Amino acid sequence: MAINSSLAPRVPPAILSPLMSGFRLFDLNPEQERAVRTTEGPLLILAGAGTGKTRVITARVAFLIAQGVDPAQILAVTFTNKAAKEMRERLAKLVAPEQAKPVTMSTFHALCVRVLRQDIDKLGYKRNFSIYDEGDTTGLIKKIITRTAAKDEKLEANVAKSLISKAKGNGWSEVTPGDEQSLAAAVFAKYQQELKTMNAVDFDDLLLLTYKLLTEHAAVREKWQRKFRYLMVDEFQDTNRLQLELVTNLADARQNVAVVGDDDQSIYGWRGAEVSNILEFEAHFPNPTVVKLEQNYRSTNAILGTANALIKNNPRRRPKQLWSAHEGGAKVRVIGMTDDRQEADFITSEIAQRAVTEGAKHEDFAVLFRMNAQSRLVETHLRELHIPYRVVGGSSFFDAREIKDLLAYASVLLNADDDVSLLRIINTPARGIGPSVVERATELSVHKRCSVFAALQDGEFRSGLSKRAAEAIAAFTGFLDAWETKLNTPLSKQAEVLRAFIGETGYLADLKRSCKTQDEGLKRENKVVEMIRWFEDDEEAKGKSLRDFLDDMMLREEKEEDEESKGSGVTLITLHAAKGLEFPHVYLIGLEEGLLPHDRSKMEGTVDEERRLLYVGITRARQTLALTWCGHRIKYGSPMPGTASSFIKELPAEWVEHKNATQMLNAPVAAETVKGKFGALRALLENTPS
Repeated sequence: MAINSSLAPRVPPAILSPLMSGFRLFDLNPEQERAVRTTEGPLLILAGAGTGKTRVITARVAFLIAQGVDPAQILAVTFTNKAAKEMRERLAKLVAPEQAKPVTMSTFHALCVRVLRQDIDKLGYKRNFSIYDEGDTTGLIKKIITRTAAKDEKLEANVAKSLISKAKGNGWSEVTPGDEQSLAAAVFAKYQQELKTMNAVDFDDLLLLTYKLLTEHAAVREKWQRKFRYLMVDEFQDTNRLQLELVTNLADARQNVAVVGDDDQSIYGWRGAEVSNILEFEAHFPNPTVVKLEQNYRSTNAILGTANALIKNNPRRRPKQLWSAHEGGAKVRVIGMTDDRQEADFITSEIAQRAVTEGAKHEDFAVLFRMNAQSRLVETHLRELHIPYRVVGGSSFFDAREIKDLLAYASVLLNADDDVSLLRIINTPARGIGPSVVERATELSVHKRCSVFAALQDGEFRSGLSKRAAEAIAAFTGFLDAWETKLNTPLSKQAEVLRAFIGETGYLADLKRSCKTQDEGLKRENKVVEMIRWFEDDEEAKGKSLRDFLDDMMLREEKEEDEESKGSGVTLITLHAAKGLEFPHVYLIGLEEGLLPHDRSKMEGTVDEERRLLYVGITRARQTLALTWCGHRIKYGSPMPGTASSFIKELPAEWVEHKNATQMLNAPVAAETVKGKFGALRALLENTPS
């Protein structure tokens, strides 16, 4: 039976122990305990970074069960399967298995599937509907565009998909309200019609159709309200309008809705999250109890003081002041760099040094960045120092399609008999050598036990092709032969030959045409330019040939695959992907105006979200934090001047020290420091098995 009072009375631990053998209320701090005991009516838990929100959520569920609430009437919703799984595992340690199992802990989408499987027939679908994934939806949209677009109309499938997703997230019936005549609107209408004809829904439909069910069918709404008497929502600052409406419709007259979140960590506005949902919680659920969790169990007060001072500059927020019971901690370093090469060299060298002198593990370090492209130089330097690493929240620079294409082209230039590389680039860009021709050449190479390139040059093989295909093959093989000769000409500069060769293939123009936006095209082209420049530097400074360079790449790739399978090493991660994680030592790079805050945020009026993004990055650090900025950074193949981020001026002098990397590198090292480092190195060598 549910309790009636807004704030549950203190229950002696002895009474709770049969149900909550793994949990004691006095393990919680006062504010955490208040959040757990507040069981009736709307509750807003403002949980700052590192304040133990997951612990509070699971403890509150356990407390409700201990108070006699039916576990099957408790619903806890979060955003990821990982978070839902973690909550279930924690709850299983607090209450008996038979009481933990009936509790519904799931993502929004999983909850909606459960609702729709029971009641979607009321919307004209069958209950055995299919759920289309990303690939399915993109494929269907492509087909619809092909059938719908006039000759002079163009619409990229990914652009259409994004517009449709945004429209559904806002509950619109058109891609843009009032726009019924555009190609995008026509594609949207036909897409929805075809999905329904095939009795299928996409991920956005799961939310939208559940919302329609609950708002248009009172009996369905009341059934699910009776089912879930107690609602909890994690990461409430990340909810969009539709998700807020779902929560509102699932809550009955009792309004037993507890939401947990932190407006200071709302960083997903670009994908539809509404920070106003948490800022204006009282408008949706009047007279809530508000509990602030401000005691941080993760970071030093130096790091927390820095974060607090920064985020205070956001005008629209719920005030919070993070603090730690543990005094001390090193000041946050703000380090100015000459350029991004020095930045990468400084950070990776310091990580290598600290691994020796402090005994720190590589897994203790993380490098955080605003844009994926920033990881390239850091990756390169980590590889050169043989430091293991893993890339999270974005693919490795070396995994990018354009880098793999470039390496394949370079390999074919050196060795046209490299079948794997040849087959990767033979029709990239299109050369009139179709899949059927490639398949026949491959079959002949197997039969004659020769390379595919040799098969393409076989006279008998060419005679069996159409004139157009035979000419295309002749042009392609002749092109490769001519450039191979140029590459092997004595005294040739191979980097220059490679650059000219790639230009002649037409690859870069084709690459940019395949991108959704001009910005994406420039970024991808920049990666190719950077890679060739890297080889050019190695050729000039180290006398390396193209073959040497490719060998290095292959060996490093093998090392990377080995390390990634172990999931160990330094973590390279985007700021967005780092949310929810923590690391002992953090380097947050690229704190420059135009990068963080991003130029686009100034035009769109989202600088506050950029500040929140930096706040999230700062609060990932447990023990030490370094923020770096560069006077020059390579953009689109050329060094561009940079200035320190305006956010740096907002950091407190009390907790921050400003340094210059060049001065740090040139400063004399104290004798005690040398002695200490030598001792640490000697101890490391003595403890290393021979």
